[in-house]
Amino acid sequence: MDVSIDKSIEMANHPIAMSKLRQVLKLYSRGIGKKAIARQLGTSKNTVKLYIDRISQTRLTIQELLKKSDADLNELFNPPRKEYTSDRLKQLYSFFPEAERLLRARGMTRGKVHQEYLNKHPDGFMKSQFNMYFIQWKKRSSISMHIEHKSGDKMYVDFTGEKLEYLDPQTGEIKKAEVFVAILGWSQYPYVEAVYNQSNEEFIRACENAIHAFEGVPRAIVPDNLKSAVIKPNRYEPELNDNFRCFSEEYGTTILPARVRKPQDKAHVENMVKIVYKEVFTELDKQQITTIEELNLRIGVLVEKLSNAKLTGLNTTRFERWQMERLSLDALPQHRFEYRTMRTVTVMKSSHVLLGEDRHYYSVPHQYIGKKVKLVYSYSKVDVYYKYDLITTHKRMRSPGNYSTQAEHLPSQHKVQSEWTPNYFIDAAAKIDADVASYIGKILVKKTHPEQAYKSCMGVLRLERRYGRERLIAACRRGLHIGYHSYKTVEEILKRGIDRYELEKDTTLMPSHTNIRGREYYK
Repeated sequence: MDVSIDKSIEMANHPIAMSKLRQVLKLYSRGIGKKAIARQLGTSKNTVKLYIDRISQTRLTIQELLKKSDADLNELFNPPRKEYTSDRLKQLYSFFPEAERLLRARGMTRGKVHQEYLNKHPDGFMKSQFNMYFIQWKKRSSISMHIEHKSGDKMYVDFTGEKLEYLDPQTGEIKKAEVFVAILGWSQYPYVEAVYNQSNEEFIRACENAIHAFEGVPRAIVPDNLKSAVIKPNRYEPELNDNFRCFSEEYGTTILPARVRKPQDKAHVENMVKIVYKEVFTELDKQQITTIEELNLRIGVLVEKLSNAKLTGLNTTRFERWQMERLSLDALPQHRFEYRTMRTVTVMKSSHVLLGEDRHYYSVPHQYIGKKVKLVYSYSKVDVYYKYDLITTHKRMRSPGNYSTQAEHLPSQHKVQSEWTPNYFIDAAAKIDADVASYIGKILVKKTHPEQAYKSCMGVLRLERRYGRERLIAACRRGLHIGYHSYKTVEEILKRGIDRYELEKDTTLMPSHTNIRGREYYK
């Protein structure tokens, strides 16, 4: 035998030399594993596996096979070329499109698909040849290999690189929103949402919203290596963010971060991002900027239109495919996930604590003034703990500079209340001028509880030392005229010298009204 035959290219669809085949048979008869045989003979594990699988098909023992000639072995292990044009092979290839569809179902394997094939064609090919021809067919039917997506198996998530503008109704500012995109692997059904940022909390909430929009939980979520999802990337065991890991456990799904610099791992969502740019971003650019809530309503309309459009080359839509895929998704949990963050703060003399993230104040029972407490807050509520005891709970508010106060938390005989009372400030202001007293009264009635305005009142009165009595009186009149009542307003008027200008001649001060509380109210 020509020695050059031993150096033939050893691929699954290329025959190996009979001398090497005999070595495979001998080593396998000694109980040596496929990996060890491949390593010892310098060939691929798949090639060794292919030929070992064919041993059982011959229904001969290894000793009987070793006694045969090279020609007989070749005929047994390498079918002649004429078979490639046989009716039997054509029948097999006609089954492959159905095989590909069956493999997308959860829990389906090639072994089960092969059994389906044999049920229809009892005289068909055995498992190893079925797999070999199927792989060849897949390579020819697609320019590049692609990930086989099973129904209900994976949800791919990512953020777009570009952002969308929205209006902040509290400040009137135009801000930029991140755009979150999720897609189910099999149906290609998308979910798109504008969020405030890429923080861990916003990311988890968007993932949760996507799962609820899909009406079921996929077996795995595939994110990019975002900081909000993955603390430390690793090819084998990436370290996940604790809250993201807890979220996946509560929903009974698995996190499978895409490999670094492996775009094929999340090709579906990257393609959907391109589609979102084309079908969503371009349409929104033509519309007036509005709040993030209204922005998401508009996004929803455009995504719905996209989902109901026919897929290229398929007589179906993403929505129709999702209606089938959602049957494979797991049931949603009874309760939503509560993302929780912890901060240690000190209770202020006003019996409040500040949640710095939102710049909002929450009341705490007055006996904890000066003590360190822990704020444990989620998207919807704020719990306050002293040591390990829960001392109060508030609904989370995102209104900077404002207070959430429970009346029973405020001290009744506390030093601040005994020394700083509404009457104290009203009387002190009245000694300066009636307009100053009126302005102080406006500050006091602005808040639900007057204690919240004490510092502002004290600040206004102390401006007399810096700017003098006459200027303070003029500034308070100006503040009453424009209808803004705060320490910052008076300070700004004095800093800019606006108090030096006379009020318009046709302008009159606000008349007294029975609905406006005066100093008598506070006695």
